[in-house]
Amino acid sequence: MTGGPTLVFALGSALVLLCGCEAAGTATGTTPSTGTDSTTAHAPTHTVDELLGRFDAAAHPDFSRIPDAWTDKDSIYLRTEVLDAYSRMRASADSAGIPLLIRSATRNFEYQRGIWERKWDRPRYMGWSAFEKARDIMTYSSMPGTSRHHWGTDIDLCEFENEWFETGEGAQVYAWLTAHAARFGFHQVYNELGSIGVDGGGRTGYNLERWHWSYMPLSSVMLADYNATVTCDSIQIFPGHQVADSLDVIRRYVNGIDRP
Repeated sequence: MTGGPTLVFALGSALVLLCGCEAAGTATGTTPSTGTDSTTAHAPTHTVDELLGRFDAAAHPDFSRIPDAWTDKDSIYLRTEVLDAYSRMRASADSAGIPLLIRSATRNFEYQRGIWERKWDRPRYMGWSAFEKARDIMTYSSMPGTSRHHWGTDIDLCEFENEWFETGEGAQVYAWLTAHAARFGFHQVYNELGSIGVDGGGRTGYNLERWHWSYMPLSSVMLADYNATVTCDSIQIFPGHQVADSLDVIRRYVNGIDRP
């Protein structure tokens, strides 16, 4: 997937609405859940626009373009810190004879909305309620404004089929990633649903994605920022946005990850 045309929005944190769906972990004055214990409130370091994907990665000073030889897409970006870590991981994989290819990286709000709307308009959903449609689409695809790909910290590698990673070259790639990716900061956040994480709870949200790897040193910070500042009322301007609260999308999907 390419980054597609990008629109820059001026929806700063002042426009975050707090009249219904509270920011995760803040409804009772508690610290947002980030997988670690904390006794102090989290101070966000990223803007709401960054967290919702409402910016142009090509114009953002913290982003760098992925070299063409590393991806099959045109002009896609990652945060520079993430790309530097991936560069080290790719070199290590290459020395072990393991080929890595980035299939998707940063996706802004508009690009994610395009994915969402194409799926929303499928004939198979005729007669479905908005709740049923959204829940089905979110088997693998995120609502615009809720994707980790907005953050520039997450990548999709090699293939988009879990089965590819079970045999042949795919199994070798997956075995190498599970054994070595953590040394470079990367982690597969979407393991099997119901898997027990470090916090003792079963994972909810999206199905297994063996291709999706997240740079945890930065994405963990951005998730904490998201929990501290974004509400369900921030997730809007696309068909089905009105059911984000009913689907508990922030708690069950944005936070529905495996943590190392």
